[in-house]
Amino acid sequence: MTFRAPVSEYEFLLNHVVGYDSIPATDRFAEATTDTVSAILTEAGKLCDEVMAPLQRNGDLHPAHLENGVLRTSPGFAEGYQAIMDGGWVGISAAEEFGGMGLPQTLAVAVYEMMAGACLSLQLAPLLSQGQIEALEHHASDAIKELYLPKLISGEWSGTMNLTEPQAGSDVGALSSKAESNGDGTYAISGQKIFISWGDNDFCGNVCHLVLARLPDGVPGTKGISLFLVPKYLPNADGNPGKANDLKVVSLEHKMGLHGSPTCVMQFDGATGWLVGPEHGGMAAMFTMMNNARLGVGGQGVGGGEGAYQHALAYALERKQGKTPSGTIADHADVRRMLMEMKADLFASRAILMACARAIDMHTATGGSDWSARAAFLTPIAKAFGTDTGMRVAETGVQVYGGMGFIEESGAAQFYRDVRVTAIYEGTNGIQSMDLVARKMMDGGDMAFALIDEIEEQAERARASHPNMAEAVWQACESLREATEWLVSQQNMQDRFAGSVPYLRAFARVLGGHYHLAAAMADQGGAREKLARFYITRMLPEHAALLAHAQAGAAGTFALSLDELAG
Repeated sequence: MTFRAPVSEYEFLLNHVVGYDSIPATDRFAEATTDTVSAILTEAGKLCDEVMAPLQRNGDLHPAHLENGVLRTSPGFAEGYQAIMDGGWVGISAAEEFGGMGLPQTLAVAVYEMMAGACLSLQLAPLLSQGQIEALEHHASDAIKELYLPKLISGEWSGTMNLTEPQAGSDVGALSSKAESNGDGTYAISGQKIFISWGDNDFCGNVCHLVLARLPDGVPGTKGISLFLVPKYLPNADGNPGKANDLKVVSLEHKMGLHGSPTCVMQFDGATGWLVGPEHGGMAAMFTMMNNARLGVGGQGVGGGEGAYQHALAYALERKQGKTPSGTIADHADVRRMLMEMKADLFASRAILMACARAIDMHTATGGSDWSARAAFLTPIAKAFGTDTGMRVAETGVQVYGGMGFIEESGAAQFYRDVRVTAIYEGTNGIQSMDLVARKMMDGGDMAFALIDEIEEQAERARASHPNMAEAVWQACESLREATEWLVSQQNMQDRFAGSVPYLRAFARVLGGHYHLAAAMADQGGAREKLARFYITRMLPEHAALLAHAQAGAAGTFALSLDELAG
């Protein structure tokens, strides 16, 4: 398929919508000027368009597979990964001390989202390394940093995260993997992990696994878990890969999509590992990687949706059927509705991603606790809404194709199959919403109300130029405020959890209206103002039904007994 990275869309968002200019205004990111950002986005776009996008179908039609115990990746993936390495894209936001570019996370998220739109299966490999890099930067010993970070940042070595076990899915505390001291500063790691994305490959010199396991004195539950770095090959005295470690890929999962990305069952049999962070402090260290991954997975959802949208739009512009001005289905009202909804939701979810990444960068640059709280609050929204958007857009893309969308030959179904898992991994979207209404509301809703105040303040400013759209956003925000007040007053957490998914979606809907309104003010009379009017008039009203659901409590959800559910 033909893919065009949304470079201009990102430039507009950064310059006119999410306030990127505050980032280079800090000492930490002073060199990340808008000109620098534009140049980097342009180069990343070329990589996506010319190198990665042509590999999209290869990964689906010629999946990764095991051959006599050796993992073989899809045709062209090794060359594609080499191009990612050559451009330095693995370490775009990593510390310059170890060879990274040291650029803002905001820019890294943009680049990786474009890569996901081009070829999601391949993009997942460097994305995992990026998360491991951040975890090691924050929690590893100096010796581990000096040995592993330069190779991970260059892309010479790759990184994974090993959490899930057959009996312990989202309940990580139920894991059974064990770690025992070898008496020399290393540990013997034993256990089996499942669903390990890119658990092996045939194009990196080493694969470095971050593995959660329990020491003999580790208490039950998450508080007794430690984190270990377990490489495929043990580094020798000069830091190069030496003998093979005691671990292996047992099998590859047969998946609905992402066939080009090998998802492995990993077996560790007394494998040598090194502790990352303090003993029994594994979850804190792993959550550094997981929070990075959650934002990245939100970007995967948006990227997958972008690829599906472009694919569907190209078909709609070519498919001749019925009497329309252009002679194509793109001028049928319902097809146009689908395309507009796809484009409008991609803009909204992309803006939320950028706002979250900006908050992370501002916290990094200033240390401000308000920025940290903002990033923490926006992360579950960015992950859940970004991936929900990707699924909806990809599913709609199949519908735009009509009957041909159900035929694998068209390639439309691949986008849906590939993006579907993003709502599941790195914490299901249900877990994201529960996190939002529980842990992220432990401040009594202060951060939620701060964001609501900002949205209303912008709506007030917009009344002079866009009175109708401003009023709609302001009114939606007031409804969101009332629902938030109700939510934080609930002491029974089940009442919060039962409506958490619609609440998160409603918050995202209102944030989307906020960012679309900003775009309308910056592009008066232009295409983005027209798109904003479509979103605010036709899609924002969904918030009312969602908030009604969010405030209904848990009683109705549990009204049917388990027997009645089965009846």
